[in-house]
Amino acid sequence: MKFSTRYVLVLLVGVFAGAAVTVGVAVLAEREQSKEARTPLPLDELRTFTEVFSRIKSDYVEPVEDKKLLGDAVQGMLTGLDPHSSYLDAESFKDVRVETEGQFGGLGIEVTMENGFVKVVAPIDDTPAARADIRTGDLIIRLDDKAVKGMTLNEAVRLMRGKVGTDITLTVAREGTTKPFKVTLKRAVIKIQSVKNKLLEPGYGYVRITQFQAGTERYLNDAVKKLNAENKGALRGLVLDLRNNPGGVLNAAVAVSDAFLNKGLIVYTEGRVADSRLKFSATPGDLLNGAPIVVLVNGGSASASEIVAGALQDHKRAVIMGTKTFGKGSVQTIIPVSNGSALKLTTARYFTPSGRSIQAAGIVPDIAAEEAKITKSESGERLKEADLARHLGNGDVPPAPKDEKKDGKDKKEPARPLAPPEDYQLQEALNLLKGISFFKVNGI
Repeated sequence: MKFSTRYVLVLLVGVFAGAAVTVGVAVLAEREQSKEARTPLPLDELRTFTEVFSRIKSDYVEPVEDKKLLGDAVQGMLTGLDPHSSYLDAESFKDVRVETEGQFGGLGIEVTMENGFVKVVAPIDDTPAARADIRTGDLIIRLDDKAVKGMTLNEAVRLMRGKVGTDITLTVAREGTTKPFKVTLKRAVIKIQSVKNKLLEPGYGYVRITQFQAGTERYLNDAVKKLNAENKGALRGLVLDLRNNPGGVLNAAVAVSDAFLNKGLIVYTEGRVADSRLKFSATPGDLLNGAPIVVLVNGGSASASEIVAGALQDHKRAVIMGTKTFGKGSVQTIIPVSNGSALKLTTARYFTPSGRSIQAAGIVPDIAAEEAKITKSESGERLKEADLARHLGNGDVPPAPKDEKKDGKDKKEPARPLAPPEDYQLQEALNLLKGISFFKVNGI
């Protein structure tokens, strides 16, 4: 995999139980000196700032430290830009670095701010939030007895974190419910298994990527090898599940895309400074040797997930199925500052190979499939021709005898479903894979 040497690590992931954002950890070296950087300072606005600062110092009801006022001013500058730029104090900066390693404490939700409330982008698999049925789109309006309105995202995130094993009660507003409801969660160490896999049926595999981490490419390769071994031969098709995947490391998203592509552009970014303008291209080698892929996405698929879906869609390497994705198409760069804190600053937008910007638009699936559950009909077994009195036989073969009860030795075990029968989207993806494979094998 080819990566630029001008940066350390670029991430496209939200802070778990934190910001639903695409963030970057990077060292921006030798920035271009733009015309704006050389313009004189706005003296009138600076006078206004110092006047307000002085008035707060002298007249506010309680004394306020200079450090707090200036920190809040910096935070205000950044949060006023867009929902994803912010000021990270030393503790928050450390949390960002720890979280990208795939283990951290919290509730297991990816969130952003919307209209002053914390909005859930996606719950993370096998976490307290997922087990409590926290859903994409939920609005968290209170944390224990504290109203979220008026908090910054970092403040809300800090309240949701805490000592492992302690409880926190979320008050949640959900579309379709008449009033908010409360959910109590127990904080836990969040250990993310980046890649999961299973064989759906002979020839057809399933891989779920829950979050893009530094080791995701390796885990993906291992998963496909395991599926091939279990299948006793190469797969005929693969379902790649990116539903409720809030993002991850950009390098991992590029590597996953590259695993299924032989050539061509994967993603590129455009920003004002030279270091924010990057291009990533595929290298030879297809992990599935051309076998068809169906990628499942939904409204909780964000950022790095959208890079993979967009790249495979543009190259016509996969069919995208599900519902429209989140639409997180901007890059945040984390720039350390001298006091141990950092700026999380939006520095670029990213584009799919065909030049589509995903920002606020998302990836539109090739085949729409709403989230639903399949339930078995309770209407009982329908009558068949062979059940009718005096039914006509089928020629030389005598009519099949009626089923008779047999002892346990002769009774066949019912077939065990290999794909969860209640997951409508997954069942539709599997059916589509079978259809594509049938047409390929039969040359239709």
